[in-house]
Amino acid sequence: MQEPELAHLRELHFTKTNGPVDDAIESLIELAGCIQHGDLVREMIISALKTGQEGNDRAHMKLMNTTMKEMRFTGKVFGPYRTTRKVTVFGSARTRPDEPIYGIAREFGKKLAGAGYMVITGGGGGIMQAVNEGAGPEHSFGVNILLPFEQKPNPVLAGNPRLITYKYFFNRKVAFLKEADAVVLFPGGFGTLDEAMETLTLLQTGKHNPIPLILIEEPGNGTYWKRFFMFLKDELFAENYISESDFSLFECVDSVDTAVERINLFYGRYHSLRYINKKLVIHLLSPVDTPFIEKLNKKFSDILEPGGGIYPSLPLPEEADPEIAHLPRLVVDFNYRDFGRLRNFIDEINRI
Repeated sequence: MQEPELAHLRELHFTKTNGPVDDAIESLIELAGCIQHGDLVREMIISALKTGQEGNDRAHMKLMNTTMKEMRFTGKVFGPYRTTRKVTVFGSARTRPDEPIYGIAREFGKKLAGAGYMVITGGGGGIMQAVNEGAGPEHSFGVNILLPFEQKPNPVLAGNPRLITYKYFFNRKVAFLKEADAVVLFPGGFGTLDEAMETLTLLQTGKHNPIPLILIEEPGNGTYWKRFFMFLKDELFAENYISESDFSLFECVDSVDTAVERINLFYGRYHSLRYINKKLVIHLLSPVDTPFIEKLNKKFSDILEPGGGIYPSLPLPEEADPEIAHLPRLVVDFNYRDFGRLRNFIDEINRI
């Protein structure tokens, strides 16, 4: 197909300088009705139009199109449960129901549901099915992937409205972590280790807000995560590839009760955080007093910008979410580097 002549192309911009194109987009948004965040919808439309102008091949266009569809559906499925805490659980799809770790995973799902959490799994067999069995279909999400082997929806999630099947792994990965308030890993294969390292990387670099990352070892003689830990210590840390504080980003336990307890503890006083105008704003479920804030300033001075501090605050003008408007806050002049120490900071807040 002959490419269009440049003279017939209208150069498009994300600023509102596109004349009749902007008018047409505004009319389309108005015609569709009930459009939320219209400014972002407008930019997505502009992106699609620009992509069509830029001579991309059809394979690239199909990738963009499928990605958009999958992410839209992800938001639709998870949206009604936005205020419910969720725990993403990874583990081998090949674990058999007669193996002890299968029963442990099922018990873990049951205890999570009993504590008020919903679970997110890959939707397949093995550890995933065990966790879904324990939590029950009403407390379960499945984010499945199209594969030529292994990964059919397990019986708990088959037909469940909270089951999503993805074409692309990267979209699935976004759903696993974007929606998670904690991540728990049982022993598994390449996929489990991939998720472990991706989660660690995102936590270490601050590309994901702090959450509990818990590795569950089989009680007794389990060595899977112990050897993983020793590899990190003897190879990565010994060669100065990671820092000592990075070991604060995760913990290894051999009890599902301990795992649930650690997740509960993380949300004991800490609620959430946001970055606003280079300030770290931490939302709390209950306030902390002035002597404790002074203690925090001394103990965690190493994570502060020069001359910065930690201090209480009312909601900042940029915080428009009415669901958290009542929560007390701490503002931290964070250095945006030491995310392992930031996890220590949150743990300290939760201990009092």
